[in-house]
Amino acid sequence: MKKIAFYVITVMMLLSITTIPVSASHEMSTVSLIGNEKSESVEAKAMMSRLEEIKAMDKSNMTSKEKRELRKEVRSIKKSMTELNGGVYLSVGAIIIIVLLLILLL
Repeated sequence: MKKIAFYVITVMMLLSITTIPVSASHEMSTVSLIGNEKSESVEAKAMMSRLEEIKAMDKSNMTSKEKRELRKEVRSIKKSMTELNGGVYLSVGAIIIIVLLLILLL
């Protein structure tokens, strides 16, 4: 049993150290990234300006139906903003499981 665990750990360490060769040119990747950032920033600016317009509105003389539609619009804008930003989110449970696996393997 000890030998199997040793072999598994050795294989995992060797696989984590190996590198992957990249054959794409550096210039193409920078051009594509710059193009994506500009399009996202234009969309983000438009959404932020719409949110500011909604905040500046006088809602005291609006009906409840109109207010509800504004709330739905704000929620959808915020949701699309988080999708534009991207990122990796880890829950507390996932972090605990990762830490436990690392402790058990090492």
